[in-house]
This record gives sequence, C-alpha cells and structure tokens, in this order.
Amino acid sequence: MADPAAILAAARARGWHIATAESCTGGMVAAALTDIAGSSAVFDRGFVTYSNAAKTQMLGVAPDTLATHGAVSEPVAQEMAQGARDRAGVDLAVAITGIAGPGGSDFKPEGRVCFAIATVQGVTAETVEFGALGRDRVRAAATRHALALLARALEA
Repeated sequence: MADPAAILAAARARGWHIATAESCTGGMVAAALTDIAGSSAVFDRGFVTYSNAAKTQMLGVAPDTLATHGAVSEPVAQEMAQGARDRAGVDLAVAITGIAGPGGSDFKPEGRVCFAIATVQGVTAETVEFGALGRDRVRAAATRHALALLARALEA
C-alpha cells in the first residue's frame, strides 16, 4: 500500500493540496490521509458523494453523464475528480466510484471500481475489477489503489 505519510510528504514538497471524491469507499481515503498528524498542511477536503444527487450537487457531475454511463463508470469518476479539484481549488484530486457489494449485475459486477485522478495536466481514469471479495475487502482494496494513484501522480 502506498504510504499515506509519504503521499503527504510528497505533496508538501511540491506545494500541492489534495482533495478526495469518494462513493463506495465512503471517506476511507480521506481517513487514511488525515490519520497522519500534520495532514492539514496539504489535505484540503473530502467529498463523500454516495448518491447520484450528491455527485451532481457537490461535484457537478452532469445528470446526462450519470444517465448515459451510470454511477460506476470512468466518465462519472472523471467528472467527480475534476469537480473535487475545481470546487476545492486544489492541485490534485482522486475519485472513486464502484460496487463494493454484495450484489452487482452481469453488466456491472461486484468488485468493479472506477478511479480518476485530476491534476492541472488533466484527468485520467481507469477501472479495476477486484472481484467479489466481499464489501469490506473491496473497499479496502479500492482505498489502497486510490492511495497508489495519488502517490503515482505526485511522482510525475
């Protein structure tokens, strides 16, 4: 797992500030970062946008994007990340939206999680299929992956 203290140190060294936009992880990434003393020097805020209405109201995700692609999609993750970056006025934002389970469908199975990173250079997204590991394990895996994406963005 990417070390939250190392992420914060890298952000501090670059003079960057971070925000999170989380759905299925419910604030776990923000919690991992703010567990570290001194995190307020670089961590600005976390948006927990579990419902589609919250994604639209808090992050500016377009209703058309949600209707066309569904909440668990790279386009929604991208809009979440960009919305968090814009609304917080930060340099770096990560977004997570997925199906932690139990449940899912053939089209969007349990364990599918979409991630996005927004920086001044733009927004990138990816989907990871963690599989039907169970709710707690999917959420933990998604948190670890999001932290790794933050670390990678800070290395670029």
